[in-house]
Amino acid sequence: MSRDWTGNSRSIYATLGASNHTGKEREADDYYATDPVAIDLLLSEEKFNNKIWEPACGEGHMSKRLEEYGYDVISSDLVNRGYGVGGVDFFEQNDIFHGDIITNPPYKYAKEFIEKALDLIPEGNKVAMFLKIQFLEGKARRGLFDKHPPKIVYVSSSRILCAKNGEFEKMKAGGGSAVAYAWYIWEKGFNGITTLKWIN
Repeated sequence: MSRDWTGNSRSIYATLGASNHTGKEREADDYYATDPVAIDLLLSEEKFNNKIWEPACGEGHMSKRLEEYGYDVISSDLVNRGYGVGGVDFFEQNDIFHGDIITNPPYKYAKEFIEKALDLIPEGNKVAMFLKIQFLEGKARRGLFDKHPPKIVYVSSSRILCAKNGEFEKMKAGGGSAVAYAWYIWEKGFNGITTLKWIN
């Protein structure tokens, strides 16, 4: 029987966020780099403004891939990881950004990232966030979805790696990922019914 992820005896607990079962501490600044294939999948379905802001760029895994597709990417991060502009607190930015915002935000601040991103773009522009499927649940997030429904959610049918400290090979050697991810797409001003679609 085939399966679309591999893991070990701790994988399910890590997936559910039961940190006492992971045997590891979470990365101090919640840095989990995204496999650039996530951008390939996103761009196979969505078109964006030529100007993109990646406000949690890490080491540039997604920014570099966006640039390969010809996008003009502004890359920043709270922590300087050797790519883009470090020391930029996304929550302290107030100028309207006349482009689209694409990122994999620190999960514990994902709701706030979405709200801030929507505040910073004009009507009709997009916010794309790469997040766990689990982000769909929770009372606080229900309030976010009621006020700002995503226009579309693209569920990845196969596992995409988000590697602690960008150590993809180490993650693969440890059994890969048991976490399911999706691209959540907001278009500022949209107030319809969210479409759910499967990719990959």
